Amino acid sequence: MTQALPKLLTFEEFVEWKPDGERYELHNGVIVKMPQPVGEHEEVTGFLAFELTRECIRLNLPYFIPKTALVKPPENESGYSPDVLLLNRPNLTNELLWKKESTVNQPASIPLVVEVVSTNWRDDYHKKYADYEEMGIPEYWIVDYAALGGREFIGEPKQPTILVCSLDEGEYRIKRFRGSDRVVSPTFPDLNLTAEQIFLAGRG
Repeated sequence: MTQALPKLLTFEEFVEWKPDGERYELHNGVIVKMPQPVGEHEEVTGFLAFELTRECIRLNLPYFIPKTALVKPPENESGYSPDVLLLNRPNLTNELLWKKESTVNQPASIPLVVEVVSTNWRDDYHKKYADYEEMGIPEYWIVDYAALGGREFIGEPKQPTILVCSLDEGEYRIKRFRGSDRVVSPTFPDLNLTAEQIFLAGRG
C-alpha cells in the first residue's frame, strides 16, 4: 500500500490560505503550525523587541519591528515568521510582496532577525540559519534562553546561550554569549545588554 504524499504549496497558495490570528510558517512547501509560545518565550521576545526599538530611536534609524510580517527565501517555497524582525523602511519600496502580503525577501530590508528558541529548535539552528545565510541577511540572533538546542551549539553541559551570526563574505561567523558576556551586535555596536539580562527577562 502506497501512502499519498502531502500536497506541497507554493508561497502564494500559502499566503492565500493562511488564517488570521494564528501563526503558521511554510517550510519547503509544507505548512507548519507554530507552537503557542510559553510565557517565558514571550517575555524574552518582548524584552528584545523593546530594547532594539529603543536603540533604533536613540540612533534615529529608519527601522521598525512589524507584528506579523513574513520572510521569504527567494530560492525555495518557504515563509518564516521570526520572533523579532527588524525592517529597514526605506527599502520596502523595492519589495514586490510588501504592500499586499507584508512579505520581504531582500537582505537590504532586513538588518537583523531574531529567533527565540523553542521546542522546534532544529528549525532555528539548521533550516533558518541556512536560509537566512543564503539570503544574505546581515545579522541573525539565536536566543536559546532555555538551553534547548544541541550540544554542538550550546555546549556540554547545555547552558543558555545567544548566538550572534554576522555575515562575512557570504557566510555567517558565529559568536556565542553566556552569563555576564555583553552581547556584541554589528548592527548595534553600542547596545549595552548582557546575555543574562536577556535570559532574566523570561524569569519574571
